[in-house]
Parts: sequence; structure tokens; C-alpha cells
Amino acid sequence: MNISLPDGSSRTLNEGATAYDLAADIGAGLARATIAATVNGKQVDVSHLLNDGDTVSLITEKSDEGLEVIRHSMSHLMAMAVQEVFPGAQVTIGPVIEDGFYYDFAYERAFTPDDLTKIEEKMRQLANRKLPITREEWDRDAAIAHFEGIGEIYKAKLIGRIPAGETVSLYKQGEWSDLCRGPHVPNTGVLKHFKLMKVSGAYWEGNSDNEQLCRIYGTAWASKGDLNAYLTRLEEAEKRDHRKLAKTLDLFHLQEEAPGMIFWHPKGWTVWQQVENEIRGVMRDNGYQEIKTPQMVDRKLWEKSGHWDKFRAEMFTTSTENRDYAIKPMNCPCHIQVYNQNLHSYRELPLRLAEFGSCHRNEPSGTLHGLMRLRNFVQDDAHIFCTEAQIQDEVCDFIDLTYDVYKRFGFEEVIIFLSDRPENRVGTDEQWDKAEAALHQALGSKGIEYGLNPGEGAFYGPKIEFSLKDCLGRVWQCGTIQVDFSMPGKLGAEYVAEDSSRQTPVMLHRAILGSMERFIGILIEHHEGKFPFWLAPVQAVVCNITDTQSEYVTEVTNSMHAAGFRVEMDLRNEKVGYKVRAHTLARVPYILVAGDRERDERTISVRDRSGQNLGTFSVDDWIAEMADMQLRHA
Repeated sequence: MNISLPDGSSRTLNEGATAYDLAADIGAGLARATIAATVNGKQVDVSHLLNDGDTVSLITEKSDEGLEVIRHSMSHLMAMAVQEVFPGAQVTIGPVIEDGFYYDFAYERAFTPDDLTKIEEKMRQLANRKLPITREEWDRDAAIAHFEGIGEIYKAKLIGRIPAGETVSLYKQGEWSDLCRGPHVPNTGVLKHFKLMKVSGAYWEGNSDNEQLCRIYGTAWASKGDLNAYLTRLEEAEKRDHRKLAKTLDLFHLQEEAPGMIFWHPKGWTVWQQVENEIRGVMRDNGYQEIKTPQMVDRKLWEKSGHWDKFRAEMFTTSTENRDYAIKPMNCPCHIQVYNQNLHSYRELPLRLAEFGSCHRNEPSGTLHGLMRLRNFVQDDAHIFCTEAQIQDEVCDFIDLTYDVYKRFGFEEVIIFLSDRPENRVGTDEQWDKAEAALHQALGSKGIEYGLNPGEGAFYGPKIEFSLKDCLGRVWQCGTIQVDFSMPGKLGAEYVAEDSSRQTPVMLHRAILGSMERFIGILIEHHEGKFPFWLAPVQAVVCNITDTQSEYVTEVTNSMHAAGFRVEMDLRNEKVGYKVRAHTLARVPYILVAGDRERDERTISVRDRSGQNLGTFSVDDWIAEMADMQLRHA
């Protein structure tokens, strides 16, 4: 039989050949590396029988698909180990997640970190046995009876949702079996490089009304080097955790009385102001007009915009004087109200309105996470009202602007995806064709490589999403530009066209940072709290050695304040080494020391937070150095 390969070549195999036989026919090394295959677009096990005319792509452990197969198989290995170490534990579900996998178990008690060590050891024993992993097709009712018979009530429930008369697939390793669609690795010996990470609680089917289960998280990789690199990244990420650094650097705090809302401290608010002022200046220089809209708006506006029906559960609401209000979860409807206060000519378009808009969304408490997931957040939001013909130019300008802003904050690598029309959408196909073409053409004209998220556009139009890659290789989705045909018309936005007719403008929703809070959290972790000079909450600290320099240190500090720099002085009765260490740990960019010699010579001794001694400067010369650093950023 003839088998087609992805490169256009073909192989002739005997009838009854498997995907593994194909790999072996190509080469022994490939056969050893192959752990699954894709046949006619469907992933299968290496034992899958091939048919004449099949198109086959082999999956190795080093590919993304192979890594997912390893992780899926690893969740089964862990489940088997748990049931051998803790008889009576029931398995429920165990999917692959980013960087690993988890499995939920029903057991008489919660598992502990010490239990993970025992489970991990059992997993290694089972892996070393190289148990064959085989797929079996079962009748649905027979599978229910099987799992009920061995006390696996949750598996029986899952299978019970499958229509009667259908078959299900079970995977066996040794005498142990589990429900799964597959594919899996050929044997447990492939599963070598893993670590169990943590335990947590979870509800059956994610419903808090159901029984609580115990979830075990793990990670798995194709090589020991990949596993060690991942664990090293986790250690580094732990050191950079913005919540810990916020406490060390006295930036902000959260407390139970205001869940998902930030209490900014002076230093943290200084960072906020620097970020906001940077974006404000960029907006001003690029033709945006800043506005401010109400925090709470009558329900009727949200009904007209469509948000009441779609986002009611996420809104915080209140009532007074027989009127219902919602605290705004987004800014767009309010921006249209500003636009609508005047009748605009086509000559005024594009009109760009920007706002640092404070939004509230009732996120589930379990999802809240420092600055990264909040109930109250501020968007660097803007809406561009334009004609269809202006979409591409506006998108091109926004792409340039977004790249420029990210570079200002120290991010060089940007990942872009374009999300096109979803199944459920508003607007005509012609409008979608124009909008999608404009986005593709804008990206193409910039020579930018980008991925596609088919069907993931907003219901009102396609969008481009901008993600940053930080120093640890983590990807953070931040910026977006979305094309909206729907909301302007719903809320009565119009402009007078060149032929004097009334037309509805297109509205481009756009943000560069996304959430101000989240972006600051990313900045903290990316820079490990060592902010660039222009962004640091305290740019320098002036320290004395003894009390005899106190007056001079005060004079120096005041001179730097007058020059516009954020400088503090440290006159504590402590040894200068102690002061230097304290401010180094506080990530202050420059530590300035004045002793008797510096006082007498009207100079200061300068060192940076890395410990490097930069030498002695006159006060005026160092102020000039700081001004130059500030200017280089601008």
C-alpha cells in the first residue's frame, strides 16, 4: 500500500503495517523517536493500522504535539501510581495544561506534599517497568459496568453521558486502565522526565455545590535538560514574583476588605504615574484627545450597547431613586456618548478619544492574582472613530506606536496573532471582508510575521492581539486593536459623509498596555524590581557617613529635587555600609555617599545598585549625568 508523507514523498508498505512500521521503514532512529502519528489529520497511536492512500505525519517526542502526548500519558502514569500507593482513591479527569498536566482524585483525605514524594517514586518504578500501553474499544454500557464494578463511580458518570450504543476507548498499562481518547506513548518507559509540583483542592465539574476533590499538578518534558531548564525558570519566576517584590519595595498591598483592588503606596504610585505620563505623552503626540467619563452609568445605556445581556454577571450594580446603574466594566459605550455630543464631518475623521478608564468586573474570587487579575483595573483605553477606508492606515499607525511603546519599557520581542470572524457575529460579510483584509494588509505592509486564531474575533469584528515575551520567555497578552461595526450604530453614532449623507463610523477599540495594573506587574517581574532609571520610584539616595555631613547631604538632595529628580536622603545613625546594602536591596539605581572629603570638595561618591563604584562627581556634573540618562529615554 502507498503512504503519503508531509514533504510530498511516499512510501510503499505491506498490508497491515502500522505507523511504527512506517517510522522503521524510514530509519531506525526515527522509529525510536516516534511516539504517535497523525493519520489523515487525526492523531493516533504508533500501533494504528494504516490503509492505502493514508497521509501520515510522524510525531516525535521533541515536537509540540509529542510533548502533549507525553504529558497526557504522564497523567495516566500518575493516576496509576496514586491508586497503587493509595488504594481506594478514585480517578476523575486528568487533562494536559500549559507546561504540564493535572489529575483530580476523590479520596478520604487531601494529599500532602509528602505524599507527592511517594507518588513520584512509584511513577518512576512503573516507568522503569516499560509497561506496554494499549488501546481498547469498549461498548459504552460495558465500560460503565466495568468502572462501576471496580468502584470508579466518577468514570462511570462520565461514560454515562455518552449516547447509548456508542463505543469508548480505554487505555491499559499493565492491568490498570482508564477512559481516554488518546493517543498515548507506546510504553511507560518513554515517560522519564517529570516532577510533581503541588496539590490543591478542586470541585467535581468545577461546581462548588459538588464534592471537593484533590488535584495533583505535575510537569513533564522530553529531556532532562528541558525539565531542569523549566524548574530553573520557575525558581527565577518565584524570585521575581511581583507580590513579593511589592512588599520588599513597598509598592502596594491588597487586603480582604477590598478583594481584587489595589492599595497603592507612595513608591508604587510613583511608578504608576511614570507609566501613565509616558502613555499620556505618547497619546498626545499621536493625535489622541484625552477624556474622562463617569464611573457609573444607567442600565439603559448598557442595554442599548448589548453589554447588559452579555456581561450582566460580571457587572457590579446598584440602585437608587428607582433607577438601576452599573459600574462600568468597559469604557466603549461612554466614549460614544462623548462622540455623539457633536455632529461630525468626514473631514474630522479619524477622531481619536483616549481615557485612563477605571473599570470594575466581578471576577470569581478564586481567579484573583496580585496585579495580574483584579476586579478594579484601569485601561489605557482609546477608541478611533473612522471610515472603512481609513481602517488600514489607522491600524498601521497603531502597530508602529505599539512597538515603540513596548521598546520604551524594555520589551523587544512581540508576538502577534490575528483573530478573524467567529461563527456568531454581527455585520455583513462585505464588512468583515474589508476589515480582515485591512488587518492582513497592515501587518503585511510592516513585514510582520503573525499567527492566526481562526474564529476567535470579537462578535463585532476581527482583531489583532499583541503579546510580549519577558526575560524568562513568558508570554503576556497586552495590546489589542479591534474593528467594531456594531456598537456605533446601536448607540446612534453618525458622521456627515462627503455626499452629505449620514453614515455610521467604524470604531476601532485599542489598548497598548491593556490593564495598567497588570502591565506594572509584568514590568516588576521583567525587571525584577530593578526599574530603569527613568521609571524607578526613587532614582537615587544620598547618604552621609557621620552627622557632620548632614547639612551637606540635605543641600545636595534639595539641589537634585530642584532639578526634577526623585531623590531621597538617608541620615540615619547607621554605618554607611549598612545604608548602601539596604538601598541596594531596595533596587535604588544610584547610591550617593558624602563624607568629610566630599563635603569639603563639594562632590559625591557614586555607586550603582550592582555594586559598581562609578567614581566621584561634582554635584552639578552628576545632575547633568542624570539629566542625560533621562533624555536618552525620552
